[in-house]
Amino acid sequence: MRQVVWIAVAALTLLVVACSTGAPPPPPSSGPRPVIQRTPTPVPANDEEAIKQLIVAEGEAVVQQDIDRLEAMWAKDGVITDANRTPNNPADDKTWKNWSAIRDRYVNIVFPSNPAFAEHPNIRVTITGDSATAIADTKIGMTNLKDNDRWTFRKIDGQWKITSLTFGLAPK
Repeated sequence: MRQVVWIAVAALTLLVVACSTGAPPPPPSSGPRPVIQRTPTPVPANDEEAIKQLIVAEGEAVVQQDIDRLEAMWAKDGVITDANRTPNNPADDKTWKNWSAIRDRYVNIVFPSNPAFAEHPNIRVTITGDSATAIADTKIGMTNLKDNDRWTFRKIDGQWKITSLTFGLAPK
């Protein structure tokens, strides 16, 4: 009787092995890309905090290459200026005026560099009514410069928008 059970188990094992392809299961199908999960931004307590959050959010959107989020932050007539690390010589500045040019700069110059982080520590904000300015350090890629960025803002329909960014202010 033991021999019959042993033969039955062996036959069943051979049958299972013979029916198996041995191939690994197929990879999961490539569906839509997962949505980027953003950390919820706390409601700012005041205008200074709102402006600092806007600067931090701009850096985050640069890293995530989120052009729609960036567009929502900028005034349509915004301006970006590269002071070329010669802040006292405007002759060598490069300027991008209005959202269309700013968008092209992000897409064609900033995003291809694929920065792992873009931070603006040590933000100092000055607010006058519905306008504001901020000076910040820059940490992006291998760049780490003090007082490198000057931002301006305007409150539009109750929301702060970036109206200008001048970077490359830290002298060579």
